[in-house]
Amino acid sequence: MSSTARALVVVVVLVAVLAGAAFGGIWWFQQRLDANVEKLGDPFAELTDRPEPAPSPTAGEELTDVNFLVLGSDSRGSADGVASLTESGQRPDAIMLVHLPADRSSAVVVSIPRDSWVEVPGHGHAKINAAYAFGGPSLMIQTVEDLTDVRIDHFVVTGFEQFVGLTDALDGVQITVPEDIGDGDDVFFEAGKHMMSGEEALSYTRQRYGLSNGDFGRVQRQQNWMRAILGKINNNRRDPVMMSRFFDEVSRSVATDDALSITRMREIFDEAREISTNDVAFMTAPYEGTGRSSDGQSIVVLDEDPFDRLMTAVSDGEAQEFLEEHGEDLELLPATVK
Repeated sequence: MSSTARALVVVVVLVAVLAGAAFGGIWWFQQRLDANVEKLGDPFAELTDRPEPAPSPTAGEELTDVNFLVLGSDSRGSADGVASLTESGQRPDAIMLVHLPADRSSAVVVSIPRDSWVEVPGHGHAKINAAYAFGGPSLMIQTVEDLTDVRIDHFVVTGFEQFVGLTDALDGVQITVPEDIGDGDDVFFEAGKHMMSGEEALSYTRQRYGLSNGDFGRVQRQQNWMRAILGKINNNRRDPVMMSRFFDEVSRSVATDDALSITRMREIFDEAREISTNDVAFMTAPYEGTGRSSDGQSIVVLDEDPFDRLMTAVSDGEAQEFLEEHGEDLELLPATVK
């Protein structure tokens, strides 16, 4: 299995659930991973009036688009961000739409700011992460589908506390810091390249003060951490001890819809084997800025026109072409993140 395939699959589910494919020939290990992954039932069963599914394959084609909705918890009240987020009434800190087109030539990861002011079915306008608190996975999926007109195929929950274990299983990851990071009194990370432990990387992503773009900067740091994990996997893909340790940690770090079985994971993993990390685009959904709701909440106002055009491209399986034409107008993850 190629390193590029492993890297893409890790992105698709936020280094979550496709790890079993790398050890498909070791039955007992695959079964152990399968048993570790928490299942959330079928959150799609009660949904109606959904966007159309991806078109059936045409002559000469075999696959269709696959879209994942991935939620991340940054819970500080529990060592288990997944458990925290699967509890009733919780609000995710990270919301990502991950698109894999039918030709499996690329992948797009769109972070939707958690404070985005949107219509939540049955609840009026609210911050988008409130949908999960109001109605769990089903209402979260319905809210995102109504907002984007993109049909969600699979649902994944993970936690940034879990990324600590994933990072340590890889003996740390390298993250470049372009300038000193601190709170004005103390410097936490000096400018330069750092081999960060899981706790150090978590601290790096949690900085709230001193960021020129505030919470949007935190989103980019989360994405940068994920990218660093991909790089470490690529560089150590032939180390069976490290990889088995990593994948075992991965399987304990997520919850998924029931349909995302080990068999389905392996299928997608194999289909995406030719994609390189350079073919994966991270971005933040287009937004106008921040503001206040009528009841005084601090919110993010999405930029409807470019957002809708981006989502139409995703829905039509033309996301890569859209990025090539309009990438300069979007907030893509830069090579170096401040």
